[in-house]
Amino acid sequence: MSPEQTITGTDRKRWLRFARHAVEMAVSMVVGMVALEPVWSFAWPGLADNATAHVLVMATNMSLGMGLWMRIRRHGWAGIAEMSVAMYAPFVVLLPFHWAGALSGMALMTAGHVLMVPAMLVAMWRRRHEYGC
Repeated sequence: MSPEQTITGTDRKRWLRFARHAVEMAVSMVVGMVALEPVWSFAWPGLADNATAHVLVMATNMSLGMGLWMRIRRHGWAGIAEMSVAMYAPFVVLLPFHWAGALSGMALMTAGHVLMVPAMLVAMWRRRHEYGC
């Protein structure tokens, strides 16, 4: 086997680990949303009527699910914090547009979730040595 083939195989494994981590994060975020939504709905029945509170609570639910899974996988607190910031950042950027009336609550929710994916990938790329090795 030539050195080029070995490098290619190693790179493929790193990318697969990176992709697996991204999928694990997405699944753990969904689990966090699904598991914690009933808690918030019970404690705060009008939550869905307040788009600002709703998106921030949803980002919290996703961050908790993701953070728990990252701790189980023995990731450090700094990485967990960065990934959690990636959950909130899209909403923080979009909320002023919602408050100004330029984005409906549904558009805020949708755009925030769509922008979470690149935000999460940026956070992962910063620590690619951790997620790809």
